[in-house]
Amino acid sequence: MTEHLTRWRHQLSDGLRAMAIDLSLEQQQQLLDYLGLLLKWNRAFNLTAIRDPEQMVSRQLLDSLSILPLLTGERVLDVGTGPGLPGIPLAVAQPDSRFVLIDSNGKKTRFVQQSLVTLGLPNVAVVRTRVEAYQAGTGFDTITARAFAALPKMVQLTRHLLADRGQLLAMKGTVPKDEIAELEAAGYRVEVVPLRVPGSDGQRHALRVRAGRSAE
Repeated sequence: MTEHLTRWRHQLSDGLRAMAIDLSLEQQQQLLDYLGLLLKWNRAFNLTAIRDPEQMVSRQLLDSLSILPLLTGERVLDVGTGPGLPGIPLAVAQPDSRFVLIDSNGKKTRFVQQSLVTLGLPNVAVVRTRVEAYQAGTGFDTITARAFAALPKMVQLTRHLLADRGQLLAMKGTVPKDEIAELEAAGYRVEVVPLRVPGSDGQRHALRVRAGRSAE
């Protein structure tokens, strides 16, 4: 990890500056510590497909933080978090919010739990379960998800966990126009927000989904 640290530090600080995200040196160090832990575990447990250290800051940290300005409310649920993406970087950046990270994969949730201990993140809880089986006493203001399913399926699986005025933020590459049309026909409001991720090629979008008047 030490051979990558200086390069990562510059990539992170430059990327944050380009994205106009202001994090303290302590927060930046937490993100770098997380990345080092992920690199170490990934050699043994194959937690993520991104294995090139040169791509990890952009594809994992900056990509996760690209939706930071879109978060609303104090309770955030990250569905299908895998090794903690985007949940852990967001939780580092927003320490006053409460995050719950869900995944059904045991080795990934064990890694997330170890990361929380190593980084000292008291505002995060990890739950090993399928999202459709998870019950929360209070709805979440924001639910985040990388593209683990088609958009209508994401809404179906998460709507029982969303607060009345809550939002689903689904991270996608290209814009899935057919999926958006299906949701809008069902009464949901969908806003497409282009994301800028320094150092990453290809399209990135956040799809902000809220219940409309005719949605259940």
